[in-house]
Amino acid sequence: MEKLQSLDLIWGASDIAKVIGRSPRATFDMLSKGELPAKQVNGRWVIERGKLIAFFTGDAA
Repeated sequence: MEKLQSLDLIWGASDIAKVIGRSPRATFDMLSKGELPAKQVNGRWVIERGKLIAFFTGDAA
């Protein structure tokens, strides 16, 4: 049986903002407009670190 890969998730607009170097407000606006590959789970934004990096490096599928 294959081992499941551990997901490196970033929770919340403010933590996502720290990773991408933007203000929490600007990041929240980007999230709300669907400009970042994130989802809302129980009202909180979440994104996989690898997908976020791929998005900014142009490797996102």
